[in-house]
Amino acid sequence: MACVLATAFLAPVAAQAADDVNPDPWAGFNRPVFKFNDTVDTYTLKPLAQGYQKITPQFVQDGVHNFFQNIGDVTNLANDIFQAKPRAAGIDTARLIFNTTFGLLGVIDVGTKMGLQRNDEDFGQTLGYWGVSSGPYLVLPFFGPSTVRDAFAKYPDTYTAPYRYVNDVPVRNTAFGINLLDTRANLLSSEKLINGDRYTFVRNAFLQNREFKVKDGQVKDDF
Repeated sequence: MACVLATAFLAPVAAQAADDVNPDPWAGFNRPVFKFNDTVDTYTLKPLAQGYQKITPQFVQDGVHNFFQNIGDVTNLANDIFQAKPRAAGIDTARLIFNTTFGLLGVIDVGTKMGLQRNDEDFGQTLGYWGVSSGPYLVLPFFGPSTVRDAFAKYPDTYTAPYRYVNDVPVRNTAFGINLLDTRANLLSSEKLINGDRYTFVRNAFLQNREFKVKDGQVKDDF
């Protein structure tokens, strides 16, 4: 994996131009990794997420989801600042304050009820905001769909996540596991939208979604 990332980082401009035409030049590598991830998900994460949804009351699921969303607002705020978006930074700051205090550490999403809509930012979007090209599509083992830019950007984002600062290993792993379970459970309803070749559908949906987020919804309509 390190070799693949290094190769992408050092790719010449001419190769990048080709990638603009073909966003998935590494399909020969990506497809087997996608199949591996899909197999792991089918026999582990998906059944656990389905069981979680089945036995956990909805209000508990909502509380867990809100709690981890509140933690994620720290990453949003940091990247609002990196992208020089004062209004978004102000909103996410207010969300953190109100949800952490009146929302019982974020279990209740007070901010949204007050009209403070959550932003969704990460360092990959920050790099894109400042003009860094996404590079080729890349499927990471366990992490799933990405691009070269977004793969490198995952590490800086760990500095705004709580896990790095939790020294108690069981507590850290439990929190990470619950967050992962919550994330997977919230994706279950989206699976019914997938049609045709699963790999191609997921790739196209991911790349379109990333472009939409990087450009804050200001994308060209091809129709």
